[in-house]
Amino acid sequence: MVKIVKVCHIQIGGNSPLVLIAGPCVIESEDLVRRTVEGLEKITSEMNIPFIFKSSYDKANRTSIKSYRGPGLEKGLQILERVKAEFDIPLLVDVHRIEEVESVSKVADILQVPAFLCRQTDLIVSIARTGKPVNVKKGQFLAPWDMRNVIKKIESTGNKNILVTERGTCFGYNNLVVDMKSLPIMRSFGYPVIFDATHSVQKPGGRGTATGGEREYVPFLAQAAVATGIDGLFLEVHPNPDEALSDGPNMIRLNRVKELLGKLTKIDRIVKTARKE
Repeated sequence: MVKIVKVCHIQIGGNSPLVLIAGPCVIESEDLVRRTVEGLEKITSEMNIPFIFKSSYDKANRTSIKSYRGPGLEKGLQILERVKAEFDIPLLVDVHRIEEVESVSKVADILQVPAFLCRQTDLIVSIARTGKPVNVKKGQFLAPWDMRNVIKKIESTGNKNILVTERGTCFGYNNLVVDMKSLPIMRSFGYPVIFDATHSVQKPGGRGTATGGEREYVPFLAQAAVATGIDGLFLEVHPNPDEALSDGPNMIRLNRVKELLGKLTKIDRIVKTARKE
């Protein structure tokens, strides 16, 4: 049986209902964060879907030196802390540097290890030592069974509040592909598995000085992933993705989220009801 990881009032894993982790790729403004949270909170409340908000104060792995990275640690965390308190929602934040772990752990309920940093032992151990739940994104360059070693690094600190996330695997130049076998393989390690449906349709560096994407395929990948029995879905969401400052081509438009979740929750209920039998 897969362990249940508790994040505030939310249970992830076991045979719990699908959890949504969603929000804009990066903080563009406090107004945009607030509008996105408000929209997502309204949708998930109406549909009774557990919701964890995510956004980033800094995107350290952008394609170009000219790419927008975010407002930075101090200002970004202040925005996230205010929004978290106002809407009373759990918060996931990614961390790129050991020096930022302590500050982020005071605000975030889940600390996330970015995919490109999933082999950085010192960063992973530093995050795990906070005692907070840790979400590790599987690197595009890793096989699913390689995540066992990442899990052991976290467990070495005594922290067993672990989530692992699939976000696609490198497939030639500027392309990703999702092997759905990776989801049950990683779930067999005993921890909840999340599927990142929006990063999985990225075209890394596909626009030369920016990353491309094919958001029209997000619903298909999400439905396939939920059908395997995953524990949570990760979506980057924006009111107007075409104007987003980061990851626009693969983000879901806010006004399309409810329709997608309606389909996904039906699949989730069928799969998890069958799992009980």
